[in-house]
Amino acid sequence: MATKKVQSESKLPKITVKEYKKIIFLGSEAAPFIATGGLADVLGSLPKELAKKDNLDISVILPLYSNISEEYRKKFKFLTNFSVSVGWRLQYAGVFFYEHEKVKFYFIDNEYYFKREGNIYGFYDDGERFAFFSRAALDAIARLNIYPDVINCNDWQTAAFVIYLKGMYYGDDNFRKIKTVFTIHNIEYQGKFGMETYADLFGFPESLSSYIEYDGLVNLMKGAIEMTDIVSTVSPTYAQEIKYPFFAHGLDNIIRRNESKLRGILNGIDVDYYNPKTDKRIFKNYSATDLAGKEVCKAELQKMLGLPERKDVPIIAVISRLVSHKGLDLIKEVAERLLSEDVQLVILGKGEIGYENYFRYVAESYKGKCAAIIAYNQDLSRKIYSGADIFLMPSKSEPCGLSQMIASRYGTVPIVRETGGLNDSIKAVVGDKGNGFTFHDYNPSDMLFVIKQAISLYYNKDEWNKLVLRVMKTDFSWKKQAEKYEQMYND
Repeated sequence: MATKKVQSESKLPKITVKEYKKIIFLGSEAAPFIATGGLADVLGSLPKELAKKDNLDISVILPLYSNISEEYRKKFKFLTNFSVSVGWRLQYAGVFFYEHEKVKFYFIDNEYYFKREGNIYGFYDDGERFAFFSRAALDAIARLNIYPDVINCNDWQTAAFVIYLKGMYYGDDNFRKIKTVFTIHNIEYQGKFGMETYADLFGFPESLSSYIEYDGLVNLMKGAIEMTDIVSTVSPTYAQEIKYPFFAHGLDNIIRRNESKLRGILNGIDVDYYNPKTDKRIFKNYSATDLAGKEVCKAELQKMLGLPERKDVPIIAVISRLVSHKGLDLIKEVAERLLSEDVQLVILGKGEIGYENYFRYVAESYKGKCAAIIAYNQDLSRKIYSGADIFLMPSKSEPCGLSQMIASRYGTVPIVRETGGLNDSIKAVVGDKGNGFTFHDYNPSDMLFVIKQAISLYYNKDEWNKLVLRVMKTDFSWKKQAEKYEQMYND
């Protein structure tokens, strides 16, 4: 009888199989469902990019706000409901489900907390609202049996989730296995509340007080930083900056104490959503290989805003919340000197009343050279990104910033201060290198100097067009950044 030869195991070809992982993102907003800022862009685009990988199962848990449009709400499927403990209270929680671009979205329903008019933040009971959301998300995971390998929480609104998971749900083996990432999008907003809320509202046990209490207050972000497995920020530079008092808003010593688990990964943008070739909001589509449409966008923007239709004058744009940390005091300092140059200045945004009134005054004083639109207007912002030549973003602090990336995508050359994600994403023009203009020190003279550099280069059309092409080809997609997130989850 012939013996069958068996190939030894050591000679068999080695096949590398990526480990399958379940990741859940927890956040207070995500595009396209509900959006007030950069967090929504991140939670709308990063999970989508990760979901393209066949070894990752990606979910997002959000509050079911009444502001979410009926276009989406009618597609949501009801899954279950249960009661949630919020301090001494029991509150109803429903869970709805919708799959969007391979990402599983779970929505936590409670009309008392999330059926509010206007904004989704800024209510007297925000602490209670997001404590409920955190507890409800934990209970939904158990009820639906969707325990993940990693949960990525975002900003103070989900900080209580980390505290509850690590401090109160760890008796359950299924919860004990979950690793957590806590991502800081802006350390200024920490979830601070009076100590009277510690047990009565949040229901935290006394044994956790050393993690959560800070400067005589409940500080949810501090608790999450202390208790999470990894702390991430939205740019490498910001991860270094928040170790210092100027940037950390009082948490610098906490960050330094947890430095070993600190990571910084630059955000990306959804390059399909922000695409001048297909964007229906702009006056005429264009691309890096055919910029004729950008000239049309510029002329139509000038016409719309009552500015002289001149293609030979640079339009400098500011699209921003009108608040001090966005560098508005620098712009205010040099605005009238800048407008003595042959330029046009366009400002879009809302914020502090002092800035709003000042830019109204400048627009009135320099009619034909300056337009100020004191509003939030996504449609108009896209028209400005596509029609302007230069984008000014001189932030005092900027965890990541997306506007400089969006402007670049539309071929509008950014001028930024070297801080946070602005420092990581925009490199100064030197010869045929660089994708924008930068300055380091926070003072108006340095900013005005680089603005004049940009204006000077603008009139050298051959060099300017080369720069515009370089700017448009800068890769701000999520592809590389998503790989860094995946590596962090593996770590």
